[in-house]
Amino acid sequence: MNRCIKYFTFIGTMVLLFSCAKQMTDLQQEKLPRKKTQDLLTTMDSLSHIKPTFFYTKIATDFSDTNRNISFKTSIRMVKDSAINTTITYAKIPIINSIITADTVKVVNKRDKCYIIQSLSYIKENFGIDFNYRNLEELILGMPLDYDTTQKYFQIHDPYNYIISSHKKREMKRLDRNGRQIERNDILVKYFLTDDATNLKAMFIESPSDSTTIQVDYLTRELVQGYNLPKEVFIKITSPRNQIQINLNYDKAEIDQPQPLFFVIPEGYEKCE
Repeated sequence: MNRCIKYFTFIGTMVLLFSCAKQMTDLQQEKLPRKKTQDLLTTMDSLSHIKPTFFYTKIATDFSDTNRNISFKTSIRMVKDSAINTTITYAKIPIINSIITADTVKVVNKRDKCYIIQSLSYIKENFGIDFNYRNLEELILGMPLDYDTTQKYFQIHDPYNYIISSHKKREMKRLDRNGRQIERNDILVKYFLTDDATNLKAMFIESPSDSTTIQVDYLTRELVQGYNLPKEVFIKITSPRNQIQINLNYDKAEIDQPQPLFFVIPEGYEKCE
């Protein structure tokens, strides 16, 4: 049960949180017009800064890994650069409440009457994914993950996709052959833009140091008060320990409407083992 709760927590915190999924590449039947790299980077720069002060949504989640299939609902309340508060409901009963800040993960397991208070490294230690707080917000809001406007990026020319990459194509090929041409602690990221090159369609993240890959497909989006938010999302996480697939369906998204954050450790609860 504790392992199950860890997975619930991760999904709740990430909201990271989301339907049959299509593959990211080679979906188009017709070739796309060529775009200048700088034009695509201008779009990426813009997308990396579009973030509301307050965000609320409910998400229907289908989660599966090598051991189980689970469906549950998650409500998310987020305050920009401050806190993410999630409540996970199973069979209409709230069973997990969590709050994540820049340096802390706090979780209350109402079913087992216990709690967790850990540093943000808890996510990597339990799921093999080294996300920081900013990454969680980006994933929830459908923003480019870990995009840094001060770093150099490259266009990977593909007739069917607009792709911006953290590394040149030949560098990634050399890495595939021998694994030593790129520093082992490098994170390789490819951002796939929509066919009109105005929004983010998908991401592929690879961490050579721990052999982990993350695929995120934003299948559909919804315009809410000027923000092009995710509507249907597919996430696939592959690591040596596990393979996780998550389908998310957002509902009732609200922008810049402050809501109270709920987190209380009831009297008598003990630390989860």
